[in-house]
Amino acid sequence: MHGWIIIDKPLGPGSTQIVSAVKRALREGGYGKHKVGHGGTLDPLASGVLPVAIGEATKLAGRMLDASKVYDFTIRFGVQTDTLDLEGKVIAESPVRPTLAGVESVLAQFTGPIEQVPPAYSALKVDGERAYDLARKGEEVVLATRQVSVFELQILPGTGRGTSEAGGEGAPRNATVVDEASPLHHPADGPPPRPGEKLEEITLSAFVSKGTYIRSLARDIALALGTVGHVTMLRRTKAGPFTLAPAISLDKLAELGKGHALEETLLPLGAGLDDIPALSLDPDQAGRLRKGLRLIGFAAEDGLGFATLDDVPVALVETQGGETRVVRGFNLE
Repeated sequence: MHGWIIIDKPLGPGSTQIVSAVKRALREGGYGKHKVGHGGTLDPLASGVLPVAIGEATKLAGRMLDASKVYDFTIRFGVQTDTLDLEGKVIAESPVRPTLAGVESVLAQFTGPIEQVPPAYSALKVDGERAYDLARKGEEVVLATRQVSVFELQILPGTGRGTSEAGGEGAPRNATVVDEASPLHHPADGPPPRPGEKLEEITLSAFVSKGTYIRSLARDIALALGTVGHVTMLRRTKAGPFTLAPAISLDKLAELGKGHALEETLLPLGAGLDDIPALSLDPDQAGRLRKGLRLIGFAAEDGLGFATLDDVPVALVETQGGETRVVRGFNLE
C-alpha cells in the first residue's frame, strides 16, 4: 500500500480528520500500519480534492503542498466577515452590488502575479503564534503582503444570482435565498443574470499558485468593485495532477476498508509525479541510487525525473550538468 487515495472532502471535517479516516480504513481492512499524510490543507468549510499519501508516497506529500491548485468559489457581495467566509461575524456592509460586466472588467487585475494580504484567520505564524489564534483572542493581526500567481480566473457560466429587482442598488440582503448545504450554483438554478442586473453573488474558478488565499482574493475582488464580500462556497477541483475524477467519498472509503478492497481506489506512487518525466534505470544504476550515490553521464535532461527499475519506483532525482542525484529515495523493491 504505497500510493495515493484521493478523497472528495465534504464540508465539516478538517484535513487531519480525513487522514485519521484513511488510517482507520487501513486498520479495518487489515492492511497493517502505514504512514499517512495529506497533500494540501482544506479548511472545514471547504470541500473537494484532498490527496492522501500512503506509505512511501508520504515522501512526496511536501511536494504536493507546493503544487498549483484549482478552486471554484462563490463571492456574496454586500457583507464582509472577519474570517472572510460564512463562519465569521459581520464587520462591514455595503449596499453596492456589481453587474456581471463589472465583475468581468476587474478580473484582469487579479490575473498573473499579484500582491495579496493573507486573511487574519489563517495558519500563518506571527511572533510564533498562529494568526487565527491571535485573531480569536481579539488581538490585531498584521500580516505582510505576499506575491502569488493567479494563472487563470474566470466566471463559471450560469452561476450569477441577481437581486430581486434588476439594477436595484441597495436591494435587501435576503433578496436571494441560498442553500448553504449545496452552494455551488448551476444553470438549472435559473437563467443567467440579465445585462445590467445587479448581482448578489457570483461563482468563479481560479487556477492559482501555492500560497494563494481564495478568501483574500474574494475580498479584494469585491473591494475593486466598490463593495465588500465574503466566500460562501469553496471547492477544490484540482491539486497538482489530481482531479475529482478518481476522488471517493468518506462513505466509499469506509466501505472499501471494511471490504478489504482499498487497492481498488489506490493510485500508484508515481501518480503524484505525472508532471515530470519518467526515467528508466538498469539494475546497476538503480543500485547506485539506492545507496545514495550519483550517476555520472546518465542520459537525462536537466531537471527533475522519476527514476524507476522495471516500473518499480526508485527515486525522485535531479539531473544537473551530467550528474544525477537523489532528491527522495523510495524503499521499494
